[in-house]
Amino acid sequence: MTITNNLERPATGKRAQSLAVAGGLAGAVAAMSCCILPLVLFSLGVSGVWIGQLTNLAPYQPYFIGAAILCLGYGYWMVYRSRRTACADRAVCARPMSSRLVMAGLILATGMIAATLGFGATASLFL
Repeated sequence: MTITNNLERPATGKRAQSLAVAGGLAGAVAAMSCCILPLVLFSLGVSGVWIGQLTNLAPYQPYFIGAAILCLGYGYWMVYRSRRTACADRAVCARPMSSRLVMAGLILATGMIAATLGFGATASLFL
């Protein structure tokens, strides 16, 4: 009879959720870095030559958006999949990462990606 450690699987799921949220947020910030981020920084009073250099990231914006969407899709899948899974009989189940924290990160990153995609379509109206 072999004894398995049932605590390893939820920890991996917890790590995967946090990595998916971090990847989604990092991808969203990277996607915003060429267009929206310089505008926001300038409107907050932050200036400098380095802000102008952020526009050099514009050719990479579709890759950043794609990576962020993949991370967000995986993050949402992990959150909703973990709600459906149940513990087996006599198994130790660890509590997953706080749903509120994960969902807040996913929603924030989704809003940032939506703003990035919407900014390209509506930029001519504002500028």
